[in-house]
Amino acid sequence: MTFFSILFALLLEQLKPLRADNPMYAAAKQLAARIEATFNAGEERHGRMAWIVTMLVLMVPTLLVYWLCLKISPLAALLWNVLIAYLTLGFRHYSHYFSSIQIALNSGDETAARELLAEWTRQNTVGMSVSDISRVAVEKALIASHRNVFGVFFWFVMPIGPAGAIMYRVAEYLARAWNEPEHLKNEPFGRFAMKAFYWIDWIPARLTAIAFAIVGNFEDAIYAWRNFAYRWQDESVGIILSAGGGAMGLRLGTERENAADIPTVDAATVDTTTIETEGLPGEEATTRALQSTVGLVWRALLLWMLLLLLLSIAVWLG
Repeated sequence: MTFFSILFALLLEQLKPLRADNPMYAAAKQLAARIEATFNAGEERHGRMAWIVTMLVLMVPTLLVYWLCLKISPLAALLWNVLIAYLTLGFRHYSHYFSSIQIALNSGDETAARELLAEWTRQNTVGMSVSDISRVAVEKALIASHRNVFGVFFWFVMPIGPAGAIMYRVAEYLARAWNEPEHLKNEPFGRFAMKAFYWIDWIPARLTAIAFAIVGNFEDAIYAWRNFAYRWQDESVGIILSAGGGAMGLRLGTERENAADIPTVDAATVDTTTIETEGLPGEEATTRALQSTVGLVWRALLLWMLLLLLLSIAVWLG
């Protein structure tokens, strides 16, 4: 059932992508904001309580409906799973910007590419070269594909099923929503949300990196992961970008000596950071790197689907 749930959800999203401003996402954001306003009294324990309450409010009904559907019929459970997978698996959530940037660069319109990248990443892109635009777009796409697809994928196949997918997406959102806004930056309230997402994402991040290595240049991916992932401030980001860059033969990350010329914002927002790139394998990103990224992500997705299919067959035969 899990395999077909994800397959149907991915097909449905290709036909009708879910808008970023859809009512379901808006309601979840309003809930998170309301709970933060209610619980935030300036201490980390308040953030921990708020995180738990948010998860219970969203996960318990998801599980209850799933169990009810199982009692009604397998078809009802399948439809519920497809709905949750459709709402949480965002394969097309970032592709609009990425594709538009790729088209702009291929047509030589660097200004449009900078504007699209700035809108997508909320980063100051003034003065960025084609190489910088390509690199940041690749970095953003790799992290977005992990958090919108592979991380959700992993938790969806866990025993709690659709509730696991809800947990992952909500945990990722809370880690940002309770730490990035100006009034919450460096505040104790959001620390637990960051820690919780780190552990929730610990295994998925490494599985995504392994998938990139398998479908790309395995030796370079593993070498970059083992030797350079620690240079990123965010460990999970470092693992995914170093492995993804190595798999494609790209050198990701901004050289420290050039950091002043390329304004950046918080790594949690843009998912990029300034690192020491000396010794990193690979070439600088070009417009061709964007097409390589599309191929890498699709191959990784097919690998995950193949493994899930084999696991499903083994379960059916058992």
